Amino acid sequence: MSSYLFASSPCSVSRFSLLLGSSLPFFGIKSSAPRFTRRRHTSKSWAHLWTRSSSKLFSALSSPPPAYDDVIMLGIETSCDDTAAAVVRGNGDILSQVVSSQADLLSRYGGVAPKMAEEAHSLVIDQVVQRALDDAKLTGNDLSAVAVTIGPGLSLCLRVGVQKARRLAGVFNLPIVGVHHMEAHALVARLIERNLQFPFLALLISGGHNLLILAHKVGHYLQLGTTIDDAIGEAYDKTARWLGLDMRKGGGPALEELALEGDANSINFSIPMRQHKDCNFSYAGLKTQVRLAIESRKISMEHNPISLANLDDRRSRADIAASFQRVAVLHLEERCQRAIEWALKIEPSIKYLVVSGGVASNKYVRARLSHVVENSGLELVCPPPSLCTDNGVMVAWTGIEHFLLGRFDPPPPADEPEDAMFELRPRWPLGEEYSQGKSEARSLKRARVFPSLTSMIQGSVQN
Repeated sequence: MSSYLFASSPCSVSRFSLLLGSSLPFFGIKSSAPRFTRRRHTSKSWAHLWTRSSSKLFSALSSPPPAYDDVIMLGIETSCDDTAAAVVRGNGDILSQVVSSQADLLSRYGGVAPKMAEEAHSLVIDQVVQRALDDAKLTGNDLSAVAVTIGPGLSLCLRVGVQKARRLAGVFNLPIVGVHHMEAHALVARLIERNLQFPFLALLISGGHNLLILAHKVGHYLQLGTTIDDAIGEAYDKTARWLGLDMRKGGGPALEELALEGDANSINFSIPMRQHKDCNFSYAGLKTQVRLAIESRKISMEHNPISLANLDDRRSRADIAASFQRVAVLHLEERCQRAIEWALKIEPSIKYLVVSGGVASNKYVRARLSHVVENSGLELVCPPPSLCTDNGVMVAWTGIEHFLLGRFDPPPPADEPEDAMFELRPRWPLGEEYSQGKSEARSLKRARVFPSLTSMIQGSVQN
């Protein structure tokens, strides 16, 4: 893999706030319209374009690179259980944002069922993308490129989004930007915080990932810590399901709400991995402790909706929820504190900790991490909740960041067959592993892992 690289000044974007949008009842699609303050970019400096031979990346060599305001990116996200699309302009204006939730499926199956999720994506992907274009009052002819998540995630789900992106790009002769899902969670913070410059530290927390990274620049990351077994979001969901909570809200929000009724010190759960002086995460053991606590209180783990619980039973469940949340987040705090110390030794100029991903919308998580950041002399940057969960805006914005650096693929054939082969990266590390960050607990699973985004980009520049 090689690249065509443009050098530019750092991108500065406008602040904005999202308004709650209306629902499309038939498809379960939600659309949000932004309210924003536009900032024009008058200072643009580009270095000479230099190229290397490439079979993977494409660049418009016959014309100068586009100005920020001229770039309009469609972002498509289908890595897990939400079908999302958005249109974003290069100066940070969000022109549309549409999300179709699979909350009912999550409730019915007690979590993500890959085949069911794939079918749900397939049913709504055309409507979601078209609604994003309609809300932006644009057509495919107005787009500069299409960005789509190609990994990590569930391969069946990723395929739906990539196929749609390729069909659209083929019809309108548009370049494609393949986006790393976790990088998108990190970079969306640069969309809402215009002062956020590299380098910065990021904690990315979701249902499938816990990741602490040092972001040097777009596409270049150092992994300080990762999940060695279960991520915090998965632990929240599993605990919520065991406690009989309404999963249509999402396990995390439902558990956070119940925890407000409980005593966080009522159960002395052990904090994971305290004996290991690294920045890695583990929630499998805490899940086991929760399960044993539920069993000891004779709370049925099957057919036990909290709506049928009596007062004592509800209080017992609330105590478990609160105690679990306290320890789960303490684990985050301790790992973040060590990561900040490591990061400041590597890059003393760091000023920000970005916290993003679905779990970052949890108010308790934000409040606790804000104390850690304040004590370390940094500033906390959290995207609004609507941009913490999986969304098309983060994919479109990350696509813009790479597109302006010349990192994109050529348009696919307009007549590409349905069964055409293309690359998906279900297991795809974001950055290289920090030498001190290697897991002391046990080896991470490495089967069929793609080279990291960072190593691919660095290799393309060197070759």
